[in-house]
Amino acid sequence: MRLGLALGYWGRGPDPGHLPLAQEAERLGYDSVWTAEAWGSDAFTALTWIAARTSRLRLGTGIAQMAARTPTATAMHALTLDHLSGGRMLLGLGLSGPQVVEGWYGRPFPRSPLTATREYVEVIRQVLARQAPVELAGHFHSHPYTGPDATGLGKPLKPITHPLRASLPVLLGAEGPKNIAQTVAIADGWLPLYWSPLRTDVYEASLTGLRDGFMIAPMARAQVCDDVAEGLWPVKAMLGFYIGGMGHAARNFHADLMARMGFEEEARRIQELFLQGRKEEAVRAVPDAFADEISLVGPRARIKERLELWRKGPVTDLLVTAPDPHTLRVLAELNS
Repeated sequence: MRLGLALGYWGRGPDPGHLPLAQEAERLGYDSVWTAEAWGSDAFTALTWIAARTSRLRLGTGIAQMAARTPTATAMHALTLDHLSGGRMLLGLGLSGPQVVEGWYGRPFPRSPLTATREYVEVIRQVLARQAPVELAGHFHSHPYTGPDATGLGKPLKPITHPLRASLPVLLGAEGPKNIAQTVAIADGWLPLYWSPLRTDVYEASLTGLRDGFMIAPMARAQVCDDVAEGLWPVKAMLGFYIGGMGHAARNFHADLMARMGFEEEARRIQELFLQGRKEEAVRAVPDAFADEISLVGPRARIKERLELWRKGPVTDLLVTAPDPHTLRVLAELNS
């Protein structure tokens, strides 16, 4: 199981600790570093900054949001950074939810998310292959565009720049069973949001027919500390925000996933509290057991024991969000 460093997206401003953490991760033998985006900083610029100051780490977007860019624009970002980094790019994509897609990006959320995702990936594959001009008669991502307001002058094009790798890996963030199954069929890897090594049966039916080299790369908060409850608090805060606030009461993919993992009553309670403005109560309502299952928190001996559970399953890459170099070092030692 390879280790990666997941830096996420910025908060109020750039985190001055991100670059030193990435450089330390590279020194410790980590395989990859990942950036993200929500409705603030973008994933590609921060990743390029890190790429210029590292030499070996693979560079992943975990995740870049599909609604933020057309598939050809995303392919341009990926092939450009792949060239500049000497072939280190990993393109992680996600659809997000209606609240973000329509509220932030001002785009309609696709009525068929599976079809929209499949078309998006197909266009990117065509750009990277550069075997012919990009053409797709799609429902969401037609190339050339042929909608009712089209001029009719659109022309199929190939990228001017020759991609460094036609095989540049494309990974998808997917939560629903059908979405995960499609990811196995069309992508090179899967980026689970929550992964519990104690509940791998939740995903078993969707993960049939895995190809050699297919990446399963969940993110997990890691922190070496004496007080487990204190170390779990950032995990619970994240869960409270995602399950309570990242979606509508009637359509929240994160809450639905928590429910499928055996915590349905708790997930709905977190939503209810968060949407009432009782955010601290929502965080406190996150079960310690759930937060603990999806993270690696506590003294070194406890993390060592729990890390073995992750190593026994199908996970190929553990992407850790770690607050300090000491935690990165301990995980590297335990995983060696």
